[in-house]
Amino acid sequence: MTSVNLDQDDRETFDPVRDCWYLTGATASGKTRVGIELAKLLNAEILSLDSMSVYREMNIGTAKPTREQRAELPHHLIDIVAPNEEYSLSQYVRDAHRVICDVRQRGHKVLFVGGTPLYLKALLRGVYPGPPADWEFRHQIEAEVETVGIAALHARLEQVDPLAAAKLHPHDKRRIIRALEVYKSTGRPISHEQIHFDDIPHEQCKAFVLSWPRRILHQRIEARVERMFQSGLVDEVTQLVDRYGELGRTAAQAVGYREVIDFLQTGSDLRKTIEKVQARTRQFARRQETWFRSLAECEFVEVDAEVEPEAIAQRIVG
Repeated sequence: MTSVNLDQDDRETFDPVRDCWYLTGATASGKTRVGIELAKLLNAEILSLDSMSVYREMNIGTAKPTREQRAELPHHLIDIVAPNEEYSLSQYVRDAHRVICDVRQRGHKVLFVGGTPLYLKALLRGVYPGPPADWEFRHQIEAEVETVGIAALHARLEQVDPLAAAKLHPHDKRRIIRALEVYKSTGRPISHEQIHFDDIPHEQCKAFVLSWPRRILHQRIEARVERMFQSGLVDEVTQLVDRYGELGRTAAQAVGYREVIDFLQTGSDLRKTIEKVQARTRQFARRQETWFRSLAECEFVEVDAEVEPEAIAQRIVG
């Protein structure tokens, strides 16, 4: 499914990655530019911490680093999967460990830059990837959700894995489905495998979160979405649909792409589509911030003005 072929067992357990640097934050918080300056100060190579940047041809809506930015220093885990292919958390963690080894052999530090909280937690706390993704089962159970509702699936999870059900929000469809999938494949609750990583030490971790006042972050989000549409997001999505027919299940979750596909299919108002993407991006940013605040390893870097990226990077390094 992924363009990287590895021989490791799909059920390999990965230890936490404690001796790398991490720069994260909500969408539109300025991670890319600060990350480049921070990497220069650290003599580091950048590994993307973004679940959508792995997809080729999805450039505008994912706000990937530009070609010019990527030419300044090495970037990894970007453009490695076709948009109609699936790419799971366990594949990402496995690929990240491989790249970390390569970077260290070159004598460079490792800097993760991006805003996918689940990827960050998997690296900081370790992960039990479990069995490989069963996409047929996922499609089947997603169809079932449309019939019986997500609450029925959460109730089913309570029967087989009450610990996982207690941790998950009753509407967290993606993770509820994954927990049921692991139980179906292994006969064991996913919580039994994950609990080992819940309380690991975090004193030596260098994970920094760019944090803006809510009002300013929302302004930045609205401006970014406007720029995306001005830069050709509708054309980008049109070309993807023409070439692939439909995006893969994971890629289709990218903020903006689903809304533009709906716009193309229904002929709805473009301005309303832009506003819908802005609203969904604000919601996504709130979820990101909630995740980051739940991770004790994270140190928040408060930004309340348009400070130059170089100055923010210097503050992080100290």
